[in-house]
Amino acid sequence: MTQAIVVEGLRKKFGTREVLHGVDFAVERGTVFGVIGPNGAGKTTTMRCLLDIIRPSAGTISVLGQNPQRAGTALRRRIGYLPGEVQLENRTTGRRMLEHFAAISGPVEPRHVNELAERLNLDLDRQTRKLSKGNKQKLGLLQAFMHRPELLVLDEPTSGLDPLVQQVFHSMVREAVDHGATVFLSSHVLSEVQQAADAVAILRDGEIITVSTVEKLRTAAVRQLRFNSTGTAANDVGALLARVPGVANVAVRELPADGHATGTVEATATLSGKVQPLVQALARLDLTDLVLEEPDLEEAVLTLYTGSTPDQPANGSQRRAAHSEGAHRA
Repeated sequence: MTQAIVVEGLRKKFGTREVLHGVDFAVERGTVFGVIGPNGAGKTTTMRCLLDIIRPSAGTISVLGQNPQRAGTALRRRIGYLPGEVQLENRTTGRRMLEHFAAISGPVEPRHVNELAERLNLDLDRQTRKLSKGNKQKLGLLQAFMHRPELLVLDEPTSGLDPLVQQVFHSMVREAVDHGATVFLSSHVLSEVQQAADAVAILRDGEIITVSTVEKLRTAAVRQLRFNSTGTAANDVGALLARVPGVANVAVRELPADGHATGTVEATATLSGKVQPLVQALARLDLTDLVLEEPDLEEAVLTLYTGSTPDQPANGSQRRAAHSEGAHRA
């Protein structure tokens, strides 16, 4: 079997409120699968159903070829889990806590535990009640990785970690996958999933909007275009851009002679889709300046969150507002 996780028609109700509405996806073995969505979209509920922490209201789930509701502890020992909120016993040390989890998860090499602690810069002999949020998160990551599980299920894994430790985490994920593990992680931060994931599912209001790769999201995302040219009238430049597939929001104006060559035209536009047709069109112009920004993946994902296509790309503050609004709706 090539799929580590298969979910079909997953529904979950809490009382009369349904929070998952027929979710379908599959995760290939030896890959990193990221689920991204605003807070409240259903990411944690999906993970808890996978692990049989809560039972689905409808649908089927297969984890490592088994039904998690029937497989019991034998399946759980093959999984490393990091919950979204790490809860620790306060009257112990990190080392003792890990020894407790090792007795549950199966054989754990003490040397491997020490190596991971060193990489994460974590003092295992310190009382857990004295640990900061970031160090508690490190301890949670360590217990998930320490028994080299076949499947890692990680809910918001970099929450509370500083950028350097986040890079250590991404290295740990890559190493686990290189050794054959499968990683299922969730986040509401696009950059986190972008760094790690082979495939990305966009979850909104309890439904999978799309499953894609980061590269496909990049291709579909909006790029900002700006260039100056000479020797061609503004109307002709505008007409040229209007014929290029994926180009929109075209604005063309002639620049004043003061500081610019005579007849200089400035054009701005947005581009979604392939770059090659644009390059072929611009080759007909005498360009003096050209800027084509990296695709705005955040904008692409927010468009999927809100279910609409904006006429104009949102600026940074508008994107943050849209993200907040999406989170409150979910």
